[in-house]
Amino acid sequence: MFVDLHVHERAFSLDSKMSLAELVDRAREMGMGAVCVTDHDSLGIREEAERYSKEVGFPIFVGVEVLTIQGDIVAFGIPYAFQPRTIDAQEFINYVHCNGGACFSAHPFRNNQRGLEEHLAVVRRLDGVEVLNGSTTLEANRTALEYAHKYGIQPLGASDAHHTGQLGKYVTWLPEDPTDLQSFIRILRSGKCRPAIWENNEFRIVDSF
Repeated sequence: MFVDLHVHERAFSLDSKMSLAELVDRAREMGMGAVCVTDHDSLGIREEAERYSKEVGFPIFVGVEVLTIQGDIVAFGIPYAFQPRTIDAQEFINYVHCNGGACFSAHPFRNNQRGLEEHLAVVRRLDGVEVLNGSTTLEANRTALEYAHKYGIQPLGASDAHHTGQLGKYVTWLPEDPTDLQSFIRILRSGKCRPAIWENNEFRIVDSF
């Protein structure tokens, strides 16, 4: 299954232009098996996404992109978010795992002072790192891939989409189909996921770029 792990919906990410209906329609059109909504520092869309997912019969996994003191981390399976830059990255990672969740570093080397950057070398227990982020330069993505390999962190892909034209540019291949959020988290933590790109109207798994 191919899943876009990092997407923003307009109700709680004010820099997004996509509604739930628009992002689900586009994800289905592209052949994704599920999509994730990971708004900035907010889980406000969770109840609406759960309702809409059941209504249309398409999996929507809700997470959150939290801006820790050191940089952005996307997390799933936590009860609430945090205000920006109020929690240390390692403390947040520990919090996620204590709640049975999963988390990954978002766009670690994007030039916007929101990535973990060199902190990837010292944090522990990340479940992945975005080595392909749709809003990040190829050079920055390659640096993230180098760090993933060097420190043994699972490489992932995601669009970081804010409008439908960005959705699915990069995604992640899951080795099995999740049935609910808990199984999605288990698969994401398995270390067996792989980044993929949208090319020639289909998804292609990549190991280098």
